[in-house]
Amino acid sequence: MNKRLLFFIGALIFILACNAPSGSPTAPSGLLATLAASTPLQGGPADPASGTPTSAFNFATPASTLVVPTSSQTNQPPGKIAFTCQIYKVQASNQICIINADGSGFRRLTTDGARQHYYPSVSPDGQSVVYAAFREANVYEIYEINIASGEVKQLTNRLGIVNGPEISPDGGSIVFKNTTVNSNRNLILLMDRNGDNASNIPGITGWDPTWSPDGKYILFASDMDGTVQLYTIRKNGNELRKVSNLPAIRGRSDWSIDGQYIVTYSGEPWNREVYIMNADGSNARVLSPPGGNSQGPSVSPDGQWVAFTSYFDHYGDDHGCEIYIMRIDGTDLRRLTDNDYCDYQPRWGP
Repeated sequence: MNKRLLFFIGALIFILACNAPSGSPTAPSGLLATLAASTPLQGGPADPASGTPTSAFNFATPASTLVVPTSSQTNQPPGKIAFTCQIYKVQASNQICIINADGSGFRRLTTDGARQHYYPSVSPDGQSVVYAAFREANVYEIYEINIASGEVKQLTNRLGIVNGPEISPDGGSIVFKNTTVNSNRNLILLMDRNGDNASNIPGITGWDPTWSPDGKYILFASDMDGTVQLYTIRKNGNELRKVSNLPAIRGRSDWSIDGQYIVTYSGEPWNREVYIMNADGSNARVLSPPGGNSQGPSVSPDGQWVAFTSYFDHYGDDHGCEIYIMRIDGTDLRRLTDNDYCDYQPRWGP
């Protein structure tokens, strides 16, 4: 065969091979974005609309800078959260509900739909919930309900308008707010776990009290100095300190388990945010994602999460508040409740 012809045939075969269709076609430009949306990775930031963790990867970022969640970042939140559930859509019939911190096990604890129940708090051992409920005009009482059995004990008797009860870390005492009709003053009271020996902490007025993790101090909100701020005090009335300097504090604050941080909320109506600060009030900064009208924070027993009320999915709707959780650094937002009524005043327990 002519050498020239052989050379021509070989060159033709080479050209055809180089232009043959590939077995791995180039992906359409929108494919990676579709994959990112449809293949969530557990532990990434949550989609507020579904509560489902979304992908932790940014497909537009070079592979060398991708951040993969570590084992400590992917753990599930512990314990359970008690909260006020407005199942009848009117405050006069508020109930107490509870849910596991992973979103399972939702239960309504109280059964009397004819009166208001609010301000729940889980006991340090996780076995019961204390709360306040309407009794008669200008009288609320504090009750304790066993989570497992549903047994209810009345702890107070016509002290006034009481709310915000919380059991001390050692389980022996309860702190709460009391407003008497005659004085119209908000007093912080202490009593034994069974309701005996109720007396106010001298020299202060305020509301929304909560114990420090070591049980030595009580954090509360007050307008004693004109504007509403947070204060700490020993239960004997000593060592009163103002620890916040925010423009529109409401109350319902909490401590981290190590006592190093305080969470609270501040802001004008429909523009509130959850804040975190050092225990002495320094370095206050916004913790919640913006735009949710977030409020009423509570820290998880392991100190790694914060529960709060917000309206991310139904902003502007009076019945649109739900219970959300986020990590202590403000990431990994997750919605726990999904109802057509308001869920609020969350309090985390073991």
